[in-house]
Amino acid sequence: MPPRKRPRPNETAMKMVGALVAAARAAKGMTQRVLAEALHIDVETVASIEQGRRVLMPNVAEKMDRVLGLPGLLAVAANRMPEVDMIPAWAEEYMEREREALALSWYDTLTVPGLLQTENYARAVLGCRVPFVGEEKIERQTAHRIQRQEILTRPVPPTLSFIVWEAPLRDRIGGIEVYREQLRHLRACADHPTISLQVLPLGITSHAGLDGSFTLLETPEFQHLAYSETQRGSFLVRDPNEVSILSQKYAMLRSQALNFAETKDLLDRLLGES
Repeated sequence: MPPRKRPRPNETAMKMVGALVAAARAAKGMTQRVLAEALHIDVETVASIEQGRRVLMPNVAEKMDRVLGLPGLLAVAANRMPEVDMIPAWAEEYMEREREALALSWYDTLTVPGLLQTENYARAVLGCRVPFVGEEKIERQTAHRIQRQEILTRPVPPTLSFIVWEAPLRDRIGGIEVYREQLRHLRACADHPTISLQVLPLGITSHAGLDGSFTLLETPEFQHLAYSETQRGSFLVRDPNEVSILSQKYAMLRSQALNFAETKDLLDRLLGES
């Protein structure tokens, strides 16, 4: 019997909150579409929340409480999701979008992008977090990160572009064997027909990415979003003006990074030196 897939970390809580939303909506005599229109969101978003497939964002919960005539019950539920297992709400929504994305453009300065990490490297990166969260949670987070890579093997994968600063390609996170394995994997990714991989080299006099890492995403509805993480939180950017600024930065970074052939040559040199 094949091993059972691990559930997403807050799956049980999401299903419980979704059931509360569905019950409150039904008690109010509203369809999913009517509720979605009242909230100015997609009906698919309401359906996904009720089915426990999408996290109920606190701001959406507050609107639902008003529309459904509830005394803040859904807002409390959204803000009290179990912290021990919870993926931050914006990150949860980003990952939902990532699974169905038409295109992803990813700039990273501190680690290899998650979609290109080997399992051993991912485990080592997650194990560096302070405070230490324990082996069980690290294994759960590692499995979740690797599972996200299923989008790379979709029948029609997204258009993928990655720009990685050279520094994390020189760090020996996890030790020399983990490092070599990760470099070999990146070199294979560089030859993959659906992956564009460029390295932003050390030593350049200026570049457009000094404000940190970010990801650009295009949804199946052709909506353009951006996502970024900080030490203690994450942000999903919907404002077209802000997304446009990040898109301009990414375009500039592509021109400042090594081209595809130069990137492959650098990876080959790093492998030869390791």
